[in-house]
Amino acid sequence: MAAVQGGLVDAVEEKDIKTEPSSDGIGNNNANDGGPLSASPSSSASAGSNKSSAGAPEDQQTLLAVLQFLKKNKLTESVDILRREAGLPEDSLDLKGGDSSGLLSCHHHLVLNAHLTETFSPTAAGEDQPDVNVVLSAYSQQGDPKLYPVYYSGLKRFIESVLDCHRAELSQVFYPLFVHMYLELVYNNYESEAKAFFEKYTGDQECYYEDDLRILSSLSKREHMRGNETLLDFRTSKFVLRISRDSYQLLKRHLQERQNNQIWNIIQEHLYIDIFDGMPRSKSQIDAMSGSLAGEGKREANKAKVYYGLLKEPEIELPLDDEDEEAENEEGKPKKKKPKKDSMGSKSKKQDPHAPSQTRIPLPELKDSDKLDKIMYMKEATKRIRLGPDNLPSICFYSFLNAYQGLTAVDFTDDSSLIAGGFADSTVRVWSVTPKKLRKVKSAADLNLIDKESDDVLERIMDEKTASESKILYGHSGPVYGISFSPDRNYLLSSSEDGTVRLWSLQTFTCLVGYKGHNYPVWDTHFSPHGYYFISGGHDRVARLWATDHYQPLRMFSGHLADITCTRFHPNSNYVATGSSDRTIRLWDVLNGNCVRIFTGHKGPIHALAFSPNGKFLASGATDGRVLLWDIGNGMMFGELKGHTDSIYSLRFSRDGEILASGSMDNTVRLWDALKAFDDLETDDFTAATGHVHLQDNSQELLLGTYVSKSTPVIHLHFTRRNLLLAAGSYNP
Repeated sequence: MAAVQGGLVDAVEEKDIKTEPSSDGIGNNNANDGGPLSASPSSSASAGSNKSSAGAPEDQQTLLAVLQFLKKNKLTESVDILRREAGLPEDSLDLKGGDSSGLLSCHHHLVLNAHLTETFSPTAAGEDQPDVNVVLSAYSQQGDPKLYPVYYSGLKRFIESVLDCHRAELSQVFYPLFVHMYLELVYNNYESEAKAFFEKYTGDQECYYEDDLRILSSLSKREHMRGNETLLDFRTSKFVLRISRDSYQLLKRHLQERQNNQIWNIIQEHLYIDIFDGMPRSKSQIDAMSGSLAGEGKREANKAKVYYGLLKEPEIELPLDDEDEEAENEEGKPKKKKPKKDSMGSKSKKQDPHAPSQTRIPLPELKDSDKLDKIMYMKEATKRIRLGPDNLPSICFYSFLNAYQGLTAVDFTDDSSLIAGGFADSTVRVWSVTPKKLRKVKSAADLNLIDKESDDVLERIMDEKTASESKILYGHSGPVYGISFSPDRNYLLSSSEDGTVRLWSLQTFTCLVGYKGHNYPVWDTHFSPHGYYFISGGHDRVARLWATDHYQPLRMFSGHLADITCTRFHPNSNYVATGSSDRTIRLWDVLNGNCVRIFTGHKGPIHALAFSPNGKFLASGATDGRVLLWDIGNGMMFGELKGHTDSIYSLRFSRDGEILASGSMDNTVRLWDALKAFDDLETDDFTAATGHVHLQDNSQELLLGTYVSKSTPVIHLHFTRRNLLLAAGSYNP
């Protein structure tokens, strides 16, 4: 917001200067989009500071840049007014910023718009951090800072006096307004005023912003702001508020009547108001969607079409085992098992209308070994237990005892034959869960002696001398935070604090590739259900999509405002979900790299994600101890599962999607009735359009069981192909 105190208000009729914000179809305040300068609704000269602040050459350079810009746009009247106010001679524009330090005798404070600052601001004081300087320089003095408590308390009194139906919506303005006013005070070196302002009004903010406010309170001096990530988050992204049109008009009218330019300027510059037509939302509806670092997700962000259906399975004939045939003949019911197997086949032959085309993204072709594995999977599926409220799964818990190396990550293979652990001592350890021991492939010299045409060639290539129950993989130079087995069990991924993702061979137990792209710790990695592709995310806030045969990432998904803490592939491999410390979940399209969904509602960093087997729903768990359920099709939250008392680190759906299991640092595994939660889902067009989420408080009805370990936090869950639930964690005596 640009205005020159005590001088430029007369120029408000010029074409490049706007007097009030315009609103586009979705309610975006875009007052600054029409031109480089925009004036506040009325003069802010009365609140101006007479502090001389234009004595430095940098300020004079900026002033001349403004004059040049106005002259270029033929705003001669504005040029004359500004030049007279600044006390510059008529030929000052011809100097173009030369040696003219004696020319500047301006006694009024110039307030610069962020657009202008980004173009013209000098960076002599910190050329190593140009972005930070641009961000910080956008903080300008909006009137007398001593009046900020008056402006804020005046708005607070107004909002508390409006009708109840509008109060909850308008109260959303408090937090971003409080943050930006405080940062403005600090930036302009009003430390004592900033401290008093913070202490007086910090109690008004919602409890779920507690962590952000604690970080904010540490920014008490201007020097603290340089390079601070939290500050950059607030400055580089507009805080999104979703408000009904009636409530917005009420707020706008009040600020214009009171000529409250300072608050209006902050709203225009730093907030994105997403206006919808209809009834205002209640406090509970707003709280359900609030809590992220940058407010709610824009409704526009969740309108893209998502192909959440499953890909058509390849047609593979399922042979009957001799044992099965004999058993069926003995019972005299030869057709008993065939219907089950036929149903599995018919299910894969139907094309899901919501599924992407088979060729939308290139997927690896099935090898013979993959087809054999599919056959094994289908056989196991015929013996799968149907779970439900009356038939809960058995749970097998793997406790890592004496794990002094510090267990940080766990994963199981899809067939549950192997388990791997990542440790803080930089190692990855792999165990065989079955009696079959782990063996390496023989050396090249020994392999030449093998008859390659023999039926048991796959057995002969393995070296029995190397057989053991576990293997240790060395290579990382920092704690291993994420691991993932490939679907074919031939490879293992690991991500580490050292900034790399490594691909290990489970035939030779050696590192094949080190993928370098992240500059900071990589918190998680996950293989695609179809293999070949994998995703990684970490401290640099960018998720990267890789292919095993490319040492550079294929896609980079940028948009989160804080660390990416967990990643998960959609069952059809066309989408990737990422959870972040900015308390949002984003769904990315692998084909074009676009963000197609933004989910907000968690009040803490997200550490667990799980897609339902049919690909239609997503479950998320966070440090707030809640599990939230999302409908991917319409981008809406439809369920909240409360019960855990600590961070949730693992979520998993049963193979048919009837049960959702959650594992937490509170040493419990909880089972939820996912089928009932999905059946209760009723989303009409109005709800989808306005975001009026009605969450039922039915957690206790959906909770089917709570299982407590002795003293072992649950960091991983896995359903076997027959629906036995496996859990894992490190015993914490």
